[in-house]
Amino acid sequence: MNDLDDLLTPEAVASGVTAGSKKKLFALLAEAAGRAHGLDPAVVAAQLAARERLGSTGFGGGIAIPHARIEGLDRVRGVMMRLDRPLDFGSVDEIPVDLVFMLLSPVAAGAEHLKALARVSRRMRDRGFTAKLRGAGSADALYALLAGTEARDAAA
Repeated sequence: MNDLDDLLTPEAVASGVTAGSKKKLFALLAEAAGRAHGLDPAVVAAQLAARERLGSTGFGGGIAIPHARIEGLDRVRGVMMRLDRPLDFGSVDEIPVDLVFMLLSPVAAGAEHLKALARVSRRMRDRGFTAKLRGAGSADALYALLAGTEARDAAA
């Protein structure tokens, strides 16, 4: 499965986001998770910050996958943001991040969390795919790419 539509809703995807720091970015991601998935933004932001203190979730190539486990969450959920200006994320390659895919999982979702993280990571390591994400003109276009609807529409 190459698409990520089981993790995202159209409301959970944003383009042209301005965040001057990780703390601000985590607050914006948490607000989006609140709107799209009915989560408490304060809890989400705190859990993201706690996870980030263990080590940067920026894995290179201008991409970060901040993730956390959230009490009361029913299944793995995501939020995708494309930043208007790259943000220093302390990534291994020191390249600032402009594509951020936040992954939130239920506390007890061990294997499910790891599988989703691996799936998102594989997708975001595809340079052709990330080039399309960076070139997408809107949040709707980003969602279509992430959900794989562009490929399904072409095949129909």
